[in-house]
Amino acid sequence: MVSSVGDLVINLLASVIAGTAVWSFQRFRRRRRDERRRRFFGLSTRAECVIVAPRHASSPSPHSVNQLDVAAIVELATVARECGADVALKVQGHSVLFDSAFDSATEFCVGGPEGNRRTGAHLATFVPGASMDPYEEVGDLLTLRVGDEEFPRKPGEAEFVLLAKVDTGKEGRPLFLVCGQTAVTNRAAARYLTRNYRTLASRHGLDGRFCLILEVVRPSTYGDRVVRERGDFTSVAFTSPA
Repeated sequence: MVSSVGDLVINLLASVIAGTAVWSFQRFRRRRRDERRRRFFGLSTRAECVIVAPRHASSPSPHSVNQLDVAAIVELATVARECGADVALKVQGHSVLFDSAFDSATEFCVGGPEGNRRTGAHLATFVPGASMDPYEEVGDLLTLRVGDEEFPRKPGEAEFVLLAKVDTGKEGRPLFLVCGQTAVTNRAAARYLTRNYRTLASRHGLDGRFCLILEVVRPSTYGDRVVRERGDFTSVAFTSPA
């Protein structure tokens, strides 16, 4: 009887020790994963995060935002809040000037140069190897260009978005560009970034910059759900064309 009680106590202790070890390991993994995500996005507890929204192209109000761009913003803001950051939203009008320097906070800049002039400024400054045709010149047939590659929009069939992480020179405060031909491509790229950041971190490092072109396949049928990576242009996007 005494032996049986002793065996029971030993088994209980072994179970407690094993359970504690598993709990501690899972907690360690979760903490490490959260720390890696914060570092990749340049966010931490109480850090400032700015999300710049594009104006709605067809709205008479300079402060109106397309609902799909709002969905993209929510996707990015959710990640920022999960990292503990304080999120500030700015809707782009006709000025690229804000009340703070561009590198004072982690920034997510959403939309093409036509709807978000700040995107145009960032492309020219940090990603000179990439550009997009002005809407007033080509209308709906917008073309994204990176290096020697061109990605013309085929409305409803194939639409493209540039997704880039930029080193602003301010340690730990990157700039993320979501430069799409349409609002649906902006939404797709925001989701792609938040759900594939671990893959991107493995490929480019937690602090590394990158520039991808993503294709949204048949958005007239699938919306923003089918996304393909069409190319990694990190090697040419950050260099001025000859």
